[in-house]
Amino acid sequence: QVTLVESGGGLVQAGGSLRVSCVASGRTASPYAMGWFRQTPGKEREFVAGIIWSTAATYYAESVKGRLTISRDNAKNTIYLQMNSLKPEDTAVYYCASLEGWCSGYSCYESRRYDYWGLGTQVTVSS
Repeated sequence: QVTLVESGGGLVQAGGSLRVSCVASGRTASPYAMGWFRQTPGKEREFVAGIIWSTAATYYAESVKGRLTISRDNAKNTIYLQMNSLKPEDTAVYYCASLEGWCSGYSCYESRRYDYWGLGTQVTVSS
């Protein structure tokens, strides 16, 4: 059983930066991919960014391209989401997720493809 724990959320002013982290434990093998999703009350969870574990190839939602960057540290079983130029609409609970099987193209953006989830960390951007 893989456990994911997010950290690093908080309150930041618009235009500021924040980095959230996600540590994985309980692994017996590397995932195919890991990703960040976010959710606000009353809305569906939406994809933010993902990374293919073996190649470190990354993919992003259009709304965050150029502002948010996903990265990974193999040795620490950790992924990061560096968030710059934050906007009030980035306010959400950010969830880390792990995809153990395989995905291709648009399927890598689908939450149903991901097998394990963290409990989330709140990011609040004030205007």
